[in-house]
Amino acid sequence: MKKYFLKLFQYNAWANQRVMLALSKQNVTDEKIVSLMGHVAAAEMLWLHRIKGLPKPDVKLWGNYALGELREMFEKIDDQWIKFIESTEQFDRELSYTNYTGDPFVNNVETIIIHTANHASYHRAQVALLIRQKGFDPVNTDFITYDRIVRGQLTE
Repeated sequence: MKKYFLKLFQYNAWANQRVMLALSKQNVTDEKIVSLMGHVAAAEMLWLHRIKGLPKPDVKLWGNYALGELREMFEKIDDQWIKFIESTEQFDRELSYTNYTGDPFVNNVETIIIHTANHASYHRAQVALLIRQKGFDPVNTDFITYDRIVRGQLTE
């Protein structure tokens, strides 16, 4: 699972960076678009803190963030996820936690890791749709595109 999770979060970091670069280059400041990307960054922080047993991070799950602030958040959290996966051998364990509103749950860490990456993909797709609707150009964040770039078959 470690190899799979590492590839999944390397892809996730690449996709987050591509979206943030596209938003910056096109000067996209639409509140809903930026809010969705802020939600992705905050959720990635919340989940990693839960898994690592750290205190809840000082982020708002649906906050208003500036693009520069979001870029920094993604650089930090994407790096932390990759380092966590690289340094961990045991993903198959149960985790008891409370969600953002304080409700108690128990989930397997493997499930949480998969959820976190899929959650980000889901919201990046929403961002792509909104970007197109606002007259901007969305960026391709397909996993196969990432793999083709990594293999040298495509350039960014």
